[in-house]
Amino acid sequence: MSNPFFQFKQFTIRHDKCAMKVGTDGVLLGAWAGTDSCNRILDIGTGTGLIALMLAQRSPAIIDAIDIDADACLQAQENVVFSPFAERIQVRHSALADFAQAATDRYDLIVSNPPYFVDSLKCPDRQRNTARHTDTLTLEDLLQDSRKLLASQGRIALILPYDQKERLTDCIRTYQLFLSKETSVIPVPGAQPKRLLAELTADQPASPASSDRLILEIARHQYTDEYIRLTKDFYLKM
Repeated sequence: MSNPFFQFKQFTIRHDKCAMKVGTDGVLLGAWAGTDSCNRILDIGTGTGLIALMLAQRSPAIIDAIDIDADACLQAQENVVFSPFAERIQVRHSALADFAQAATDRYDLIVSNPPYFVDSLKCPDRQRNTARHTDTLTLEDLLQDSRKLLASQGRIALILPYDQKERLTDCIRTYQLFLSKETSVIPVPGAQPKRLLAELTADQPASPASSDRLILEIARHQYTDEYIRLTKDFYLKM
């Protein structure tokens, strides 16, 4: 049986009620997303609340964290309550479309580690399917509704499978967004990129989008200096 919690430096994440456990993708996005000048942040598909808590550690922002799964919201709320950031994070049980229709706030940063398996074989666990597959939230719907919720100078930060880069490019054009920076995530030297970290804006950046890469490990459990620098404020043993 897996450990029901994951201990970070400033907070603990319990994930026994959630379909998706603490993983590298969430940690990467929570550490990578730009938080400068952020007063309000929205975390879409918060799950355990991990990314919301990481962003609360990195900024003084007020954070809304939403999820369509009721159990995930209960888990996230539990993790928030027992963190140092409880007064700045509100967990809401809501689909993004409903939230976008009712919301009056606009957000300086919108983050999401979205469901990203398209047309792939599903497992029998309904909750896990909701968290992993795009049936309930497509990339197109995510960006369309996020665009409505974005402040004029706001940013959207995502982590996606690298093979969805072309699809993301199409969505950016469709919803009149602009790529401001991207990082290709590579598991080990010589491997192909597995994930894409992307930051989007509503206003065209003054300069071309920055593009770099991040290699996670030199060998099994031997992390690169770049990955350690990115995550050292969170992982206990970094």
